[in-house]
Amino acid sequence: MSKYVSIRGPVETRDGKLTLMIPLAVGGNELITSAKGISEIEGEYLRVTIPEWLALKMGIQSGMILDVDNREGKFTFSFDPIEKPN
Repeated sequence: MSKYVSIRGPVETRDGKLTLMIPLAVGGNELITSAKGISEIEGEYLRVTIPEWLALKMGIQSGMILDVDNREGKFTFSFDPIEKPN
């Protein structure tokens, strides 16, 4: 099992999809297993694509800052609604 990791980073739009680019060197390696199915290795990063249905449901937009972790072996994310861009 991977060690627990918690990282904060921006949502970007890449190839028309909402994406998190998590450096492998600062926790991305530990998140690979928990993000299986929505991620891929791209150079020195773990590229996580946020499913469109989930982005719509949660109101996730490009420019938002998400907190991601692998608590209990699951890839989870959250955000502070106060920081949501206009």
